[in-house]
Formats: sequence, structure tokens, C-alpha cells
Amino acid sequence: MGRNRSREPLALGPEPLESPPELPEDTPPEPPREPLLTLPGALTAYILLLAVIHLRVLLPPEWENWTIDVFGFIPKRYDSTLLAIDFPGGAGAKVWTFVTYSLLHANLSHIGFNVLWLLPFGSALVRRFGALRFFLFMAVTAAAGALAHLVTHEHALAPMIGASASVSGTMAAAIRFAFVQGSFLSFSRGDADAAARVPALSLARALRNPRVLGFLAVWFGVNIIFGVGSIAIGNDGASVAWQAHIGGFFAGLLLFSLFDPVPRAAVDAADASSHDASHSG
Repeated sequence: MGRNRSREPLALGPEPLESPPELPEDTPPEPPREPLLTLPGALTAYILLLAVIHLRVLLPPEWENWTIDVFGFIPKRYDSTLLAIDFPGGAGAKVWTFVTYSLLHANLSHIGFNVLWLLPFGSALVRRFGALRFFLFMAVTAAAGALAHLVTHEHALAPMIGASASVSGTMAAAIRFAFVQGSFLSFSRGDADAAARVPALSLARALRNPRVLGFLAVWFGVNIIFGVGSIAIGNDGASVAWQAHIGGFFAGLLLFSLFDPVPRAAVDAADASSHDASHSG
């Protein structure tokens, strides 16, 4: 009996059922790939603002014309020799119209074209600058476009409207980092936030980058061929205020560093990354 009892606990058959092999736990799930075009909140708010303001076209004609006269940019408003002309908006309009004209659009194709360009480049700038810097940047580039238009149309009576100067500024600012390896236009990019915060190229390096120069050629070509942008509306007919595009573009290109929160100490690394990417391509 003693021997039989000593053998019974030695039965090993059930043990594999009590401790089954465990699945490996060190295999993390593959992170989801974020889409290239995801709209940050600030950009969504800006586009919605443009859309809401565009509802002014539903107003009676005299009211709609009043909004253009008060908030559109009229170069002749600043002509001190024409004292007999009383423009709507008074002295205040001489200040706010440097920015407010960029929130008005002539028609759906006008606003749609500007929004189309804002989707990739505006999204990257919002993620890089943050909402406050982005809105300030849009205002500054709009003012630069208005100034360029004023210098070249000193006595023009037709109001200029459209966000194209600001949109051009976002595109110019974005090319300072868009072609760096891992950026939002790179095939090797990471998530959208990281892709928008790669170190930027210095201005001198950017202007020697073949891809930047190619982009500049395409940008100027598109503006010349399509001729869609800030539109002057008046009795003289509609025309493209391409000088405002140029003003906004150069403001965005030259003033980018003033808005960029990414440390400038990383510029050399950005230049190296871009150099390596150009050789690997």
C-alpha cells in the first residue's frame, strides 16, 4: 500500500494542461499610419471662417458691395490728393483692410482654389507654428501682399479681395522644411506632427536646393498659367493681383525664421539630411 501511494502523485500527464505555453507578449501592434492630409483645428477654423464670411454673397447687392468697400483693400483709399472721395469705413479701414481683404472671396472657385493649396501647406504650418503663430503669420503675409499691391496700384479704385497672398506665404514658408528628409512631402515621413517639425533649411541652403528651385518654378508657372488669386473687383473688370501673390510669397519665405519655434541650432542637421536625401534620390 505504501508503495502504491508513493507512485500516485508521480503521474505527470495532466501537467501540460495546467501550464499551457504562453504567447509572446513582446510584439507590439503596428501603429496606424496617419493620413497625409489631416486638418488641425486652427486650419479647420480658418477655412470655416472663410466659408461663413463668403455667405455675404447671399446679402442684397447693396449690402454685399458695402462689405467689399469697407473690408476690401482699395489702394485709392490711401491717396491723400483725392480729398473729395469719402470711402466707407473711414480712417479705421485704412488699417484693418490690410488684413480683412484676405477673408473675402469673389466666388466659390476663388475660395476653393485657395483652400486647395492650404490643405497640405497650411496643415504643416499649423502643426509647426501652433495656432497663434499661424494666425499671426497669415495676417502678416496678407499685409505684405496688400503693401505690394498698393505700391504697384497706387491710384487703383477697384477693391482687392482674396486670401492668395497669405496662401502664397504659407507655401513659401513650407518649402523651408518641406523637402527635408522625413518632412510632410517626404516618402519617409513619420506621423504628421513629427513630419511638420523637422529642422528647417537655412534660407541660403534652401535657395540652392534643386527641389526648392523646382517648386519655385512650378509655383510661378501656376500663377502665370491659371491666373487665379486675389481678384480686384470694380467697374474696370476683374484682374489678377499677382503682385500681392509675390508680396505674400516673399514675406513668408523671408520671415519664416521669426515664426519658427524649432530651434535654429538644428539647421545644420537639416541641411545634412536634405543633402543626403538629394544624393539618395
